[in-house]
Amino acid sequence: MKILWKLYWVFAQLGAVCFGGGYAMLSLLQQVIVDKYHWATDEELLDYYAVGQCTPGIIAINTSTFIGYKLAKIPGAIAAGLGFLTPSVVIIIVIAMFLENFAHIPVVVHAFAGIRVCVCVLILDAVLKLGVKSVKGLSAWAIFLVTVFLSFFTEISTVLLVIAAGIAGYVLYILRRAGK
Repeated sequence: MKILWKLYWVFAQLGAVCFGGGYAMLSLLQQVIVDKYHWATDEELLDYYAVGQCTPGIIAINTSTFIGYKLAKIPGAIAAGLGFLTPSVVIIIVIAMFLENFAHIPVVVHAFAGIRVCVCVLILDAVLKLGVKSVKGLSAWAIFLVTVFLSFFTEISTVLLVIAAGIAGYVLYILRRAGK
């Protein structure tokens, strides 16, 4: 029962400060889940994140659910998912009650503009930190560069890019094994 409360509490704290969606939270997840609590490795976190992006639903909820499941099976998945969801629901309800009355005020407009900039920085931070650890070897760099190109210059779905990158990684692995 102690681990369930811990999962709920840690993910509730993450959910309270993860503005900007799933991409923005990756850096914070890495700091808390990998570095502080050692509940997953960098590689596991990236795997959970990739699968969380490919499955229906919100990336943040999916990723927290995977981590909770790893630690305490179905009760852990529920505790982590609800933990992450609780602050969002409360914050959204409060904002919905007041936003329409304050959305036009310059201070609020500028605050949201600042939050958007911060979210971009958080995403860049996650990409740089986890990218350095994940992109190793010539084949990984090839997959990375092709995926970046396709992501920036085409309208291919991110789900298809993740699936294609997974297939490419597997094919390159098979080819490497066959060459030995």
